[in-house]
Amino acid sequence: MSTAQHKIGSGFGATSTAEDVLQGIDLTGRLALVTGGYSGIGLETTRALAGAGAHVVVPARRPATAEQALSAVPGVELDELDLGDLESVRGFSERFLASGRDIDMVIDSAGIMACPETRVGPGWEAQFATNHLGHFALVNRLWPAIAPGGARVVSVSSRGHHFSGIRWDDIHWRQGYDKWEAYGQAKTANVLFAVELDKLGRDAGVRAFALHPGGIITPLQRHLPKEEMIERGWIDEDGNVLNPEGFKTPPQGAATQVWAATSPQLDGLGGVYLEDCDIAEPAREGDAERLGVKDWAIDPEQAARLWELSAELTGVNAFAA
Repeated sequence: MSTAQHKIGSGFGATSTAEDVLQGIDLTGRLALVTGGYSGIGLETTRALAGAGAHVVVPARRPATAEQALSAVPGVELDELDLGDLESVRGFSERFLASGRDIDMVIDSAGIMACPETRVGPGWEAQFATNHLGHFALVNRLWPAIAPGGARVVSVSSRGHHFSGIRWDDIHWRQGYDKWEAYGQAKTANVLFAVELDKLGRDAGVRAFALHPGGIITPLQRHLPKEEMIERGWIDEDGNVLNPEGFKTPPQGAATQVWAATSPQLDGLGGVYLEDCDIAEPAREGDAERLGVKDWAIDPEQAARLWELSAELTGVNAFAA
């Protein structure tokens, strides 16, 4: 399969921060929507974009928590949204569309990771439903506001997409749930979503990207038992981060998604997977570090198939004939 997955030499890297990649970029007058924009790397993304002049809309499942986290950040607007509830997605989208504003950047940063088996909506597996289907419905409902001729949609995936492709025969894990493989499927879905959205939206000048932000200790790990994080060598018995050089700080973790949303280096590009503020290379077989992007996550046929399935499940498709 021919691929555009090759580094472009951005000049940034794993230690670059969100502020670094925004140097010289003025976002005054631009509107960004950041899901999960009040916690972890989402919070750092909101701070960086607002600091560069953008007006940032942060839809939050926990509005009171979001208000507290963002109280000192100017230029931020809060609303309520639960990505695991399609009625909540519809309600937020209708409220935003009624404001008559355009969106210049959508950053789908919210997510859950390796949670115990959980069902939402009509019995959907929670990681696939929240990380992928909720964002799929959100972007499709907001499509009339996503500004043609320059908007970008950024789908925050993970190196975890290496754990699993799409389980077409059991997408909701009715049999043999595995929390890490379920996370991997959801993160693969995030990449495939960007691949197909970029194909569908590029004629209107809207481009889409997916990315791995890096390993960061944030509230994303809230579902992991302390014992498991100790076993993985992430923390010690007292909760201190081990091998801190192996993890990014939140400002470093936010850098790739901010770069994806704003960098002129990506003008004319789209539908690719990024890591460390550059386009990622294809994954190498047997790489224990799980660098690069798996073929199954950028396969255009699987991307189209997932789009159709997602539209059927959510009842939303901005590109329906």
